[in-house]
Amino acid sequence: MWLTYSWWLGLALIAGIIANWTGISISLIEILVGVIAGNYLGFQTNDWINFLGGVGSILLTFLAGAEVDPIVLRTKFKESVTIGVLAFVLPFAGAFAYTYFVAGWTLQAAEIAGIALSTTSVAVVYAVMVESGLNESELGKIILAACFINDLGTVLMLGILFASYNKWMLLFIIVTTIVIVLMPSVTKKFFEIYGNKVGQLEIKYLLFFVFLTGGLASMANSEAVLPAYILGLAVSGFFMKEKNLLFRLRAVTFAVFTPFYFLKAGLFVSIPGVISNIYLIVILLLIKMFTKYIGVKPATMLFRFSKKEGMYTTLLMSTGLTFGTISAMFGLNHKIITVEQYTILVTVVILSAIVPTLIAEKFYRPERED
Repeated sequence: MWLTYSWWLGLALIAGIIANWTGISISLIEILVGVIAGNYLGFQTNDWINFLGGVGSILLTFLAGAEVDPIVLRTKFKESVTIGVLAFVLPFAGAFAYTYFVAGWTLQAAEIAGIALSTTSVAVVYAVMVESGLNESELGKIILAACFINDLGTVLMLGILFASYNKWMLLFIIVTTIVIVLMPSVTKKFFEIYGNKVGQLEIKYLLFFVFLTGGLASMANSEAVLPAYILGLAVSGFFMKEKNLLFRLRAVTFAVFTPFYFLKAGLFVSIPGVISNIYLIVILLLIKMFTKYIGVKPATMLFRFSKKEGMYTTLLMSTGLTFGTISAMFGLNHKIITVEQYTILVTVVILSAIVPTLIAEKFYRPERED
């Protein structure tokens, strides 16, 4: 077991070195390395890899919510919500309609396609913003807040369409609501008493509630990332003041857990499947980018963005990675989509992380504000 574990960590290490050389998101490189490992190196998953990968997806989602600036959500509410909602609704409708009515997918498989291709990659957008320095600008903060709204719609739709509405769902809603309401104030008091100790009690405290609500969501046949995202937002104000705790939790997540999630996501992508379905892959990528454009670009004009800022915002909102792969993996694990359909969706998601980002950075990056 330990030797196998070392091989997986070796793949993660190689992916990290490549990401450092190329400047491409490490999550994207880990998926691509997973594709090679699954197709040519004979790597396979087992129970503990599935567990580590599952923890990685939940913690990554929690951190994505925790890094949203609540002040920007309040002060730029109209811009963030309008752009975020349109960037979710139109791509969802476009991808669903094509896969269901034209490609002939089942109803639930088409719903997974709509969800997976409606996302915006917080990981890619955040990395681009930090690199360019735009994360401290008003434009950058609006885009990041819109990403949150977009992906919140994705996660909620995943829960609404595929959850089981039974006693477990009722218990999940009650417990999650109570935790969300109490968590901001309780977390602050808990940290004042038990924070910065050798035992890292504050991290154990956060993980307890993330896994508790995630477990209840799973019992309701929903996805554990749903409460994780909302819990992250609930404590985002606390994390804005306690950056050191955020960095520690991020270090643990990216070093130990997320490599297994992204490597596993790439493991199921079949290269022969990509080649045989290249026509459909290109069409779905164009549908995602076109529907994002007709949704986001007019909204940027309404809020008086400059032409360059409007196009830059539109292209970054067209990216996808983390939640797209999470949604596709959910469909595969629950046997809603086939391995071939999973390959198609993940390939489109990977391309959407690369193509719009390269165009935005090459031709439309705004000047950094002084």
